[in-house]
Amino acid sequence: MQRKKFFYLIELQYLGFRYHGWQKQPDVLTVEKMVERTLSYILDRRRFKVIAAGRTDAKVSVNQTYIELFLEETPLELEEFFELLNQNLPQDVRALSIKETDAKFNIIQHPKVKEYIYLFSYGEKFHPFCAPFMIHISDDLNISEMKKAAQLFEGEHDFRSYCYKPTLTTQTQGRILHCELKENTLYTANFFPEKSYLLQVKGEGFKRHQIRLMMGALLDIGKGKMDLDFIKRTLDPQEDIKLEHIAQASGLMLHEVTLK
Repeated sequence: MQRKKFFYLIELQYLGFRYHGWQKQPDVLTVEKMVERTLSYILDRRRFKVIAAGRTDAKVSVNQTYIELFLEETPLELEEFFELLNQNLPQDVRALSIKETDAKFNIIQHPKVKEYIYLFSYGEKFHPFCAPFMIHISDDLNISEMKKAAQLFEGEHDFRSYCYKPTLTTQTQGRILHCELKENTLYTANFFPEKSYLLQVKGEGFKRHQIRLMMGALLDIGKGKMDLDFIKRTLDPQEDIKLEHIAQASGLMLHEVTLK
């Protein structure tokens, strides 16, 4: 007899600084490993499966995303389960909500918009407590030029230059709905520098390291190593420009996933 299955959508957030990304890997600490370990404990070894809306790299944090939980045999008592989940998750991982869904829902294929931000400051070195959230650049940066360059990423482009190790079959065409570099007022703390900045990027999907390569190019613009014309050339499918400046992972955050 076929076992009955139950489907749940869990909203999640985590600080990624001590993890080697989301995806489970042997011999290293990952967010998926800790979530599955917690679920195994509170579900008392019942059979389950977890799929995330997307993967994150080592040290990348998530303010809000979703995972889908597949469960067999008996349904959850949501309020009790949600409380147990947060009681047993590590302190740097938190469930924000849970709701039941059905077999028709597929978290990977379901249309969604992802919003990433990248936090940074420059000039005087910041307090060490800032390290999990932003990066520091010791050079002076031309923020005005970086803002102009960020706007060039908006729209439909060939992002091959911003794909990490693309192959001949990699789909590099994509559309960025919004890309803006601005002063950071979104995240604050009394140990943050007096002034910090963020890159805000929204789109339906991104390639591995794409935003970190974009941020690397913007930092090179700020340092005067590149100009706006060079950014335009990297988005030209007729050009073959390989970018190698991948900005540090610790400044990157998946800020929000919006399910359509």
